[in-house]
Amino acid sequence: MTIWKPNVTVAALVEREGRFLLVEEHTGEGLRLNQPAGHLEEGESLLDATARETMEESAHRFAPRFLVGVYQWRRPDAEVTYLRFAFGGDLLGHDSARPLDEGIVRALWLTPAELNATRERHRSPLVAQCVADYLAGRRFPLDLVRHYR
Repeated sequence: MTIWKPNVTVAALVEREGRFLLVEEHTGEGLRLNQPAGHLEEGESLLDATARETMEESAHRFAPRFLVGVYQWRRPDAEVTYLRFAFGGDLLGHDSARPLDEGIVRALWLTPAELNATRERHRSPLVAQCVADYLAGRRFPLDLVRHYR
């Protein structure tokens, strides 16, 4: 019997002056927009993974402050199911000399209207849903997420 496991991912929701931090990245489907996001690595906490992915993809230091939501999405090709933990928080600085992860073209800031106008370029429907939930005021305390070593 094969055991099915979803791909666990994290994402950072960062708002500054009404704009959200996104990354433009190369994918198998072409250039796509996503929050700074990526896969949880073995032994890593969800919070540490979110901070790491944000730094690697945008060169911004990120401190998670609250959980926006947990999302399950199965790709239309049915090959992969993602379990995404999305965190909101604060930027603590930017390292302009740091190279971005392979495949990341650039980090950019978009308004909700600009993000809505580019839905066909979103990496997944989770991009818009996470922003909608953030704008709706979804804020859950970090003590909902526990990491045991």
